[in-house]
Amino acid sequence: MSKTVTDFERPVMELEKKIEEMRKYADNLDIAEEITKLENKVNQLRESIFANLTRWQRVQLARHPERPYTLDFVQHMLSDFVELHGDRQFGDDKAIVGGFGTLGKETVMLIGQQKGRDTKSNVYRNFGMMNPEGYRKALRLMRMAEKFQKPIITLLDTPGAYPGIEAEERGQAEAIARNLFEMSHLTVPIVVVIIGEGASGGALGMGVGDRILMFENAWYSVIAPESCSSILWRSWDYKEQAAEALKLTAPDLVEQGIVDRVVPEPPGGAHRSHEQAARILKEILLEELGELKKIKPEKLVKLRIEKFSKMGAWKD
Repeated sequence: MSKTVTDFERPVMELEKKIEEMRKYADNLDIAEEITKLENKVNQLRESIFANLTRWQRVQLARHPERPYTLDFVQHMLSDFVELHGDRQFGDDKAIVGGFGTLGKETVMLIGQQKGRDTKSNVYRNFGMMNPEGYRKALRLMRMAEKFQKPIITLLDTPGAYPGIEAEERGQAEAIARNLFEMSHLTVPIVVVIIGEGASGGALGMGVGDRILMFENAWYSVIAPESCSSILWRSWDYKEQAAEALKLTAPDLVEQGIVDRVVPEPPGGAHRSHEQAARILKEILLEELGELKKIKPEKLVKLRIEKFSKMGAWKD
């Protein structure tokens, strides 16, 4: 059972707790039928709640502290993973991990943003907020993947690029812009997956790919709901209205042509079962990579540029 419970999950968790308590006495009392009825009630309640989540509730799930992060997916999806470090210019950004690993029978370069589980690890990982050296590290690994003709998988989960003065001094905007340009021209397949929070240029700096996948309880937007609320209403109190207006969930972005495919989550959310979430994603990744490998490199680049050129609405 999850240790952290959101308000809308609480009725389900209370029933699950009751079932656990009843199971302790199941050997001495004939209550198997009552337990079965309660389990059915829990499943129905969970389905009802998660079928009608608001956009703000999905944002809350995307930020759930027990949600699987990049290293959790590495553990459950890849074998023979070898992590690579440093940008060869300034240092090693701990907010991002990347390296070669085996996905099924396919060698891939997996690069993902990484948060911490507690205060100490969050400080170590800079809360998943990358510095310029993080984006340059990602680009170095992508170029290495291209050199060895291996597909690239990026996992996005960040509240944004690090906004500190030192990051700006080292060229934060240039590093992100460089990644956008370079990723659009790489000649190997790139699959991007939004696994949690996809905030602003911090996520987009690793988000140019041939296929954009998104977990059903993730969010992806130019700005977080709280920040949007503080700009428009001078207060964070309107974050729920901001989330609705931003249309930042997976179904919204599929409708807008930004995301290609929604990755289903285990019942109750990805935080309920890291292993099951990774298994679902692994199957989809193998399927997508199998299709992309059929496309010639020069056509892959052409289609990728066309894909992103079509996004948005504008007038001449």
